[in-house]
Amino acid sequence: MKKYNVFAAFSGATSVALGAFGAHGLKDVLTPELLNSFLTGIRYQVIHSLLILIVGLIPVLSNVAKKNVSLLLSLGILLFSGSIYLLTLGVVPAAYIWFVTPVGGLLFLAAWLLLGMYFIKQKSES
Repeated sequence: MKKYNVFAAFSGATSVALGAFGAHGLKDVLTPELLNSFLTGIRYQVIHSLLILIVGLIPVLSNVAKKNVSLLLSLGILLFSGSIYLLTLGVVPAAYIWFVTPVGGLLFLAAWLLLGMYFIKQKSES
């Protein structure tokens, strides 16, 4: 889990830096729609970085379960948020990576569902 915790910590720090960059450096450069998209990437990055850290602290989950969920979340951050940053900043044309953002979103969804399935499989405490 260490590598996922390290990833989550640096992802969180990156999201703070990108948030400041977006608020101060891009507000006069991007259209309101593109800036909103950029901020959506940041929001999802922050939420899922925190979730990786939380997953690592859940005592009822096995290490394998923690790693599986954290892997999906990490890939989701890279694909979903990363593609939004590239698209909104005009680094890569949408025609080349239009499919990456939804794949990242599906990875987020899969991580949340997998986490729910692990909880369902837990033996009842009563």
